[in-house]
Amino acid sequence: MFKMYCRLLLLLGPFFLAPADLLAQNNHLFLFPSSLTLCGETVPLDSRAVWEMMDREFTMVVYDRAQVYLWLKRSTRYFPFIEAQLKAKGMPDDLKYLLVAESGLRTRAVSSKGASGHWQFMERTGKRFNLRKNGYIDERLDLAKSTEAALSYLKMLYGLFGKWTLAMAAYNCGEERVKEEIQQQGENDYFRLDLPQETERYIFRILAAKVLLSNPAAYGYALPEGFGYPPEDFEVVTFQLPLPVHLRDLARACGSYYKEVKELNEELQGYQLPAGLHQIKIPKGKAAHCEKKWKDWVKNLKGPQKQAGEGEKTADAIEPNDR
Repeated sequence: MFKMYCRLLLLLGPFFLAPADLLAQNNHLFLFPSSLTLCGETVPLDSRAVWEMMDREFTMVVYDRAQVYLWLKRSTRYFPFIEAQLKAKGMPDDLKYLLVAESGLRTRAVSSKGASGHWQFMERTGKRFNLRKNGYIDERLDLAKSTEAALSYLKMLYGLFGKWTLAMAAYNCGEERVKEEIQQQGENDYFRLDLPQETERYIFRILAAKVLLSNPAAYGYALPEGFGYPPEDFEVVTFQLPLPVHLRDLARACGSYYKEVKELNEELQGYQLPAGLHQIKIPKGKAAHCEKKWKDWVKNLKGPQKQAGEGEKTADAIEPNDR
C-alpha cells in the first residue's frame, strides 16, 4: 500500500504545487547542450543559423510536457526492439530518434500526404522495399517489417550520400531532390544546403528528441519506474486458410477476441483474411491453445472433404500463389 502511495505521489505531485512553484517551473529557461552530435556527425552550433534552427525545435518540444511524457512512455515499448535491429545491422543508435520525428512512436500515424505507420512510408516507397498493401493488409503498419524496410532504405541512402544527415534528409524529401540540390548548390553538407522547409527542420526535430529522451531529468521530466508502456508480448502462429475467414472467428479459435488480435496485427485491414498462408501475432501463452483447436476448427470450416487423389492438393496444402 505504501509503495502504491509513493508512486501516486510521484505521478500527481505536480498537481499539488503551489501557484508560485508552478510559475517558477514554467518560467524556467531550459537550454540544450552547447555541443551536439547526430550519428557521429558534429552539429555546427557555432553557426548562428544552425543554432537558431536547433533552438526553435528544442523550445517547441521541451515545454510540451504532455507530448514528451508520451514519448517517454512509448519509448519503453518500441526502443528496445529498434535498438536491437540497429545494432544487428551495424547502424547508429541515434537513428531510433527518427522514429520519434516521423510518427511520435504511434503505429496509426497517417500524414496528410498518405504516409503511414511508425516509419511513415508512402505506398510507392513501401513497395520498393517489399511492404505489401492491398485490400486486406498494409505492412507499413507492421513494426517488424516496416523497420526492416526503413533500415534498408536508410542504409541505401547512406551508401548514396556518405553522411547520415543527408541520408535522413533524403528519407524525408526523397533522394532525387537531395541529389538535385547537392548538384545545383555545390554543397554536400546538410547544414549548408537550402532544402524544403520541412526537411530543413527535420534533422533538428530528431536532435531535439535525442536531447530530451537521452537525458529527460535535465529538463524536469521524471517517469516513475513501471509507468512506461511495456513491449507487446505475443507469439506468432503460421497457418493455411482453406477459405476466407472472419478475424473474429480466428481470434476465438486462438482463445482470444477480435480487438485483442487486431491490435497486435494493426497491418490487417478489414474484418476478413483471404484464403492462403498467414502469420498472425496472438497473445503470449495462447499458441498451444491455438494449435490444439486449429485442426478441428479448420476441419469444420472446410466441411466434408473427398480423399485427395494422386497429383491433387488438399485445401490446407494449397499455396497462396495457387489461388
